[in-house]
Amino acid sequence: QVQLVESGGGLVQAGGSLRLSCAASGPTVSLYTLAWFRQAPEKDRDFVAAISQRGDHTYVADSVKGRFTISRDNANNMVYLHMTSLKPADTAIYFCAAARVARNFMSPQEYNSWGQGTQVTVSS
Repeated sequence: QVQLVESGGGLVQAGGSLRLSCAASGPTVSLYTLAWFRQAPEKDRDFVAAISQRGDHTYVADSVKGRFTISRDNANNMVYLHMTSLKPADTAIYFCAAARVARNFMSPQEYNSWGQGTQVTVSS
């Protein structure tokens, strides 16, 4: 099973940018679909973005399309979430997740490895 550790969260003003990083460890990380989810207080955990094993397919939620980009570096077992034009509505804990097989990559239930999360706070 893959172990995941997120970093890069923080406090940023609206309109600003952040890059989240997720370090993955374990056997054959490159065989896993990797994704980012986020969870605001008293809300469900929502899909943000996912990337295929080789990084040739990416998917982002409509709410962040055009502002967020997901990427991965299989040589270093890293996945990134580049966030721009941040809004207060983007405030949440952001989680990195991994799935060996993800039929529905937007569903948290597909992922069996999770990081501890990193807080992103966007001030208005």
